[in-house]
Amino acid sequence: MKKIYIAICLLGLLNLALSGCAGVDLAHSEDARINNVILVIGDGMGPQQVGLLLSYARQAPSSVIESRKTAFDRMIEQGDAKLTISTTHAAGTLVTDSAASASQLATGYFAGSEMLGLDKDGNRRETIVEKAKRIGKATGLVSDTRITHATPAAFAAHQTHRSLENEIAEDLLAIGPDVMFSAGWSYWLPETVNDKQSQDYRSAAQLLGRTDSIASKRNDRKNLLAQARQQGYELVFNKSQLQQARDKTLGLFAASELPNGIAETLAKQDPARTVPTLKEMSRQALDILSKNEQGFFLMIEAGQIDWASHGNDTGTLLHEMLRMNETLEAVLDWMQGRDDTLLIVTADHETGGFGFSYSAADLPEPRSLPGAYFQEGRQFQPSFNYGNPEVLDRLYAQQLSYFELFKRFESLPKAQQKPARLVEMVNLYTEFKIDERQAERILATEKNRYYRPNHKSLSLKRVPMMGFNSAFFAYPAGNRQNLLAREVAEQQHAVWATGTHTSTPVYVFMQGPRQVLQPFEKILHHTEIGRLAADALQ
Repeated sequence: MKKIYIAICLLGLLNLALSGCAGVDLAHSEDARINNVILVIGDGMGPQQVGLLLSYARQAPSSVIESRKTAFDRMIEQGDAKLTISTTHAAGTLVTDSAASASQLATGYFAGSEMLGLDKDGNRRETIVEKAKRIGKATGLVSDTRITHATPAAFAAHQTHRSLENEIAEDLLAIGPDVMFSAGWSYWLPETVNDKQSQDYRSAAQLLGRTDSIASKRNDRKNLLAQARQQGYELVFNKSQLQQARDKTLGLFAASELPNGIAETLAKQDPARTVPTLKEMSRQALDILSKNEQGFFLMIEAGQIDWASHGNDTGTLLHEMLRMNETLEAVLDWMQGRDDTLLIVTADHETGGFGFSYSAADLPEPRSLPGAYFQEGRQFQPSFNYGNPEVLDRLYAQQLSYFELFKRFESLPKAQQKPARLVEMVNLYTEFKIDERQAERILATEKNRYYRPNHKSLSLKRVPMMGFNSAFFAYPAGNRQNLLAREVAEQQHAVWATGTHTSTPVYVFMQGPRQVLQPFEKILHHTEIGRLAADALQ
């Protein structure tokens, strides 16, 4: 009888324990339930680019970040947050491009280089945008490049190559994210708008509210803007219209890409400004998508970090990182006090192999210090030049990106494209001066034109780069930017390893409910981020 009593007690204790465990699991499940996932991608934003922002915030004598704390600091210091790293390589490669990396984030499957929304074998894979729509959530894509560019395209298109931007535009319209804010109306207008005498040109001018920058890169007569309106999209083309958007909206604010970070900084306070900032687009997207009671998925891309890094343009890169910082601050403001949202901030890859470095140039003069160890005639004199933080203010003071600088130079009459004119322009628009001897080296290669990366040409003729291993400066049309960077490197204390992407693992910053963050607590690959983000959303 005693044995039976003991057995009953043990059974009762076991049942109590199991019910307690079940209660814990239920609580775990409830705590982990979220409605929204926001994925912020800094294209090309490796640890080095984040480091540039941190150096500027903390050390620049006249930093515009008055608190000396960045949005990345805020993410880690406030609320439940995690920081880890992720590898980015595509299937069968050491290094990824943006299309494959974004596809891996969007689908959770390894992708082949330059593919969109496909796995490594070329099979269509459901993206997180499609998953979210399938379960009744709102979806949005925001980018400061253009909406058909590799990163946004990977979340709502399925194509064999990233260059198929006309087809990508059709895919975007077919899948139908509720919000698309970016640029690139030239891929949405029919080819007939290129005839300025045509009715289509006049209709486009009336729709866009302008007569400049009306051009089509399509090779057919499809008017995707008209189709978008038929599918229920509100169409907006300037900042004022964006601010009035309330529902399903397609916003295209330039023919190709939005202004770069320097241009945005200079125009930000202009009351006549018509192009919205990345921050403004992101905040409006959040306001629209959050109306869906089932929740939403939103991808925001700060895409021109990559472009500045391809050109080894440190001043422009700083402004791109400040644009990212300002946008992330707005997202964190929106999230304040919420416990239903997972925020992931990462990069698709690192670009350029950037860093500040000490040098043997301009060695510091010896000087006295008041400390006891430097008495009796001893002076402080480091063996190398470790860099003065005032260089950060000089980088911020840059007035024109290298891309725009060389674009203007190349637009001059041929007779004026001389070293002396380049010296004049560089010394006018940047704080890091060059002389004619340096300008001659930069201009030595005649076919070395300015370049905006779009990966459309795989057969560019390689040209000499004054001692460079040009295989790693793969876009000859833009290598003058890289050459200028080399000429001012000593002044900037900035070094660049390459003009292309690297395999450097990237940061993954996360904020959200603690139980949702736990699966991310390891060294990741981007396919794992894609799967975990989709799991959290569902």
